[in-house]
Amino acid sequence: MTHVTENLPSSTAGPLVHGGRSAAMATAFVRGGVAAGLGLGALAVLVTAAWISSPFPDSGPGGVLHTAAGLWLLAHGVDLFRTETLSGYPAPVGVAPLLIMALPVWLVHRAARDTLEPYTEVTTAGPRPSTGGAVAAVAGGYLLVAAGVVLYAASGPLPADLVSAGLWLPAVVLCAAGLGVWTAYGRPLPEQEQAAVALRSAARGVVALLGGGAALFGTSLVWHAAAAQESFDGLAGEWSGRISVVLLTVALVPNAAVWAASYGLGPGFSLGTEASATPLGLVGTAAVPHFPLLAALPSPGPGSWPHWSAVAVPLVATLVLGGCVGRSARLWTGRETALTALVGAWACGAAVTVLAAAAGGPLGSGRLSAFGPVWWQAGAAAVLWGAVVGVPVALGVRAWARRGLKPAPAPAQAPGPGTAPLAPEPVAPMAAAPDLATENAPATENAPATAPA
Repeated sequence: MTHVTENLPSSTAGPLVHGGRSAAMATAFVRGGVAAGLGLGALAVLVTAAWISSPFPDSGPGGVLHTAAGLWLLAHGVDLFRTETLSGYPAPVGVAPLLIMALPVWLVHRAARDTLEPYTEVTTAGPRPSTGGAVAAVAGGYLLVAAGVVLYAASGPLPADLVSAGLWLPAVVLCAAGLGVWTAYGRPLPEQEQAAVALRSAARGVVALLGGGAALFGTSLVWHAAAAQESFDGLAGEWSGRISVVLLTVALVPNAAVWAASYGLGPGFSLGTEASATPLGLVGTAAVPHFPLLAALPSPGPGSWPHWSAVAVPLVATLVLGGCVGRSARLWTGRETALTALVGAWACGAAVTVLAAAAGGPLGSGRLSAFGPVWWQAGAAAVLWGAVVGVPVALGVRAWARRGLKPAPAPAQAPGPGTAPLAPEPVAPMAAAPDLATENAPATENAPATAPA
């Protein structure tokens, strides 16, 4: 049977191959739709549980499902409009909890990974779907469900902004699917050593920056614990409301870490259109809603040494970035080391730009239309820190690692046409070779000591 299959003509084998790939693409499309349904269902269960436990439900099951649909879109970075306002005009809502965003991103990532992983582990798994085709199929199935959710949420209390939905939804889904394909192939890095080191150092720098931001936010929240407790008690009196506030607070903790990291970088973040917080102090009149996490904000006025100490966060992150490059640059030139550290700084700045854009957004109209870091300022500050601190650190670590290296000997060069040839080295005189005939002659007892003259 194997010989028959191998000897099929191309006209017969072609449909079989195309049929197998079509089936793989159809499976990937279904996986994308299932991933969207799982994320939407999980969020709907949470919203429904909060509605059931509430002692004052102000909407029916239809309103709950519409709210869940809107929150699911918000988890993808889509801006929403809150129709039930005191002024009667819709107010935008665009601050997406990053912890909730992690669920749909992970589901799309897993769907794309499971689509290609069997073909990377077994070499005879059949016709392999193309990488671009797998990403497009998974994203297509997911976005088809998302389009239905956008239409459904349009008739609820949290309709989506169509422009934001057309931009953020495809971007988030395609990036998550691409990461899933990258994971299926074993997370390969570029073959060029300098590029791989730059990406690896940028990733470690971003992790250090976010970790430092989380530590900075946690320290400030503990410092303002009394104000946070007062804000928490004023928001909810019943236990069900308190649970909802706690869940929302936990979901916004990654946002707070990004805000604190941007604060340490220097540009800080906006607290409305008329106020901003930087290590130099809180400038302007802040339009801050009552919420426990916002109690960690610095006090109005010029900053003091506790505020200035926030620059330790990007300093440590750039030390990590430069140290990673310097340890790998032991055998590189100084120019290669500096360029690699600079590329790592730009990659770190790109990641910070995306995170800052995702962590902020509007909380209403007017003065509440801008909350969080300004994405381009945070990204530019991260690049500047990496260039000013990371590059010298990389060169210094490289110089320290090269202390024990000995310079390689210069290769010998052939004499040119106008130079005299090198004189040969003197050879030590060799002992005279013994006479083979005498050496092999039989010894006689009465042989004379010398031959006759």
